[in-house]
Amino acid sequence: MQRIHIPFAVRVLTVVVASTMAFSVAAAQSNQPPERFTAFTVSLNTGAAGASVIEIDVKRWSSQAEQEKLAQTLVKSGPEALLEVLRDMQPVGTIRTPDSLGYDLRFAHQEPAEDGGRRIIIGTDRPISFWEAVNRPRSFDYPFTVIEIHMPKEGPGQGKASIATRITAMGKTISLENFATTPVQLNQVKSEMRPRP
Repeated sequence: MQRIHIPFAVRVLTVVVASTMAFSVAAAQSNQPPERFTAFTVSLNTGAAGASVIEIDVKRWSSQAEQEKLAQTLVKSGPEALLEVLRDMQPVGTIRTPDSLGYDLRFAHQEPAEDGGRRIIIGTDRPISFWEAVNRPRSFDYPFTVIEIHMPKEGPGQGKASIATRITAMGKTISLENFATTPVQLNQVKSEMRPRP
């Protein structure tokens, strides 16, 4: 298993500081237009290059209230409660391959990066098959999908997708533990703004 420690105030499911400035920034980012991302996926476990294309449609960005609710639930009640809250949230978009049906995304956040680009965090619950639900293998304990994309000011971006992930809070740090040894690499990420529905 791979365990990744991520600064609590910077990355996934951030605890937002309750100040006027933080609220303004979050409100501004949640009002950004819908956006579609396409990328080539590379499994770092097998070394396969450009195995498939993935499409991520963000139809809306998570609100300040949603961010705070998720973060507080994780810290106060743990990952099981986080999963239930996440599943109850209205979808923010979908993720799919060109020849498959879309699967709902539950969280989407973007923030400025130091190089002038953007860091995008997307999260959702992972589809659990009937076989997994009945037999409860070890993968059953890794019910989250977390995607991080970095889009520079110009040109294509890159990112990683942790498909089967366990999320835990450790003080001021969120710990992501992948069921697989490494996440899926997202290469040549392209962005297209979409009209509002």
